[in-house]
Amino acid sequence: MVVQQYRDGGGARAVRALAVAGVIAVTAGCFGGDGESGASDGSGRRSVAADRPLDLLGQAADVLVEAGGAETRTSMETAAGGTRVTIRAQGAYDFRRQMGRLKVVLPEDAAGADGHRPITELLAPGALYMKNRGAGVPDDKWVRVDTTTLKDGNLLTGGVTDPMAAAELLRGAADVTYAGKSELAGVMVRHYRGVADLGRAARAASPQSRGALAAAAKGFSKDAVPFDAYLDEEGRLRKVRHRFTFSADSRAPEVSVVSTLLLYGFGLPVTVTLPDEDSLYTGEIRQG
Repeated sequence: MVVQQYRDGGGARAVRALAVAGVIAVTAGCFGGDGESGASDGSGRRSVAADRPLDLLGQAADVLVEAGGAETRTSMETAAGGTRVTIRAQGAYDFRRQMGRLKVVLPEDAAGADGHRPITELLAPGALYMKNRGAGVPDDKWVRVDTTTLKDGNLLTGGVTDPMAAAELLRGAADVTYAGKSELAGVMVRHYRGVADLGRAARAASPQSRGALAAAAKGFSKDAVPFDAYLDEEGRLRKVRHRFTFSADSRAPEVSVVSTLLLYGFGLPVTVTLPDEDSLYTGEIRQG
């Protein structure tokens, strides 16, 4: 996991260890919203302009569940010892089942001379599955991680912030300001800026997300997570950027990680089949 890797060294070596292991810290983006009390536009759809910002953000995860599946692109960026690493991913996510499949691509020079193939990740409530994980794991085997045991609740560990967790974090929003309208990929969005509290978000989250977010609330050095969020006219989250801060221990310097999620293609059917027990790797994983 990200936090553990930083205990082994600083600077460029620590960043490379994250990438080689496929346990990642990483990138950026920006997003939108507006506000008053919840009215309808007459079509049965929520009118974004008629809701208060806190209400809109607090309901963002529920609106995504109504939307079903979506395509997603993510990025995560971190810097240590003057070295900046960005890891990107692309795939699809089913917000009703809270399951997704993504291909995580590491930077060309981040893994050293040996390089690394893209990592396939399956996201499920309470679990992260990784294939092409490296670190001594056979090519045909999956690694399964219980996300409720991770200090970051899998907000950072896989190099991808779980899309549902990213939306659920907005349930802990406070100090929200409206930053205006803009166009994102041809869609008009409203931009909100604020700070989410990890503990508050965990308490308000759905049962499937609560354990992982509660772990993150205990594991991060700061509960406050600044964010930018863009929502379309139907209240759907189109893009969100979170800025996380953590430290491996009390003696280590704090590390900032910027995680960005982009959502589009709503209504997409998403099929995710989890590996069976025989496909899981149970041996020791080398630490980079």
